[in-house]
Amino acid sequence: MKKSVIATTHAPGAIGPYSQGISIGDLVYTSGQLGMDPAAGELADGVAAQTAQSLRNVQAILEAAGSGLDQVVKTTVFLKDMNDFVKMNEVYSTFFTEPYPARSAVEVARLPKDAQVEIEVVALKK
Repeated sequence: MKKSVIATTHAPGAIGPYSQGISIGDLVYTSGQLGMDPAAGELADGVAAQTAQSLRNVQAILEAAGSGLDQVVKTTVFLKDMNDFVKMNEVYSTFFTEPYPARSAVEVARLPKDAQVEIEVVALKK
């Protein structure tokens, strides 16, 4: 199987030696996406807004790969503060429908750019 790099201007560009996404076979893997507006280059204000922007960034990468949020099988959510779980979850739930993807949510000491949330996914190609 050959892996392919996924890149789009509709999500923030990589700020290091990694790709926005990689597809291999029938799977798409996204790198973790912060809640950063790709046009402005700034983080959204607050965990709810960052969650929404993070998932819009994930969605843009998936669409560039010929996939979509409806094809996500696994998400990993990194939170700066687990006390923000309810706020994150309220926004997260508006992006997915049943059957929901499997998910892990973990609190981390620090995220790039001092973000409050970062989300990565694994999805099937359509």
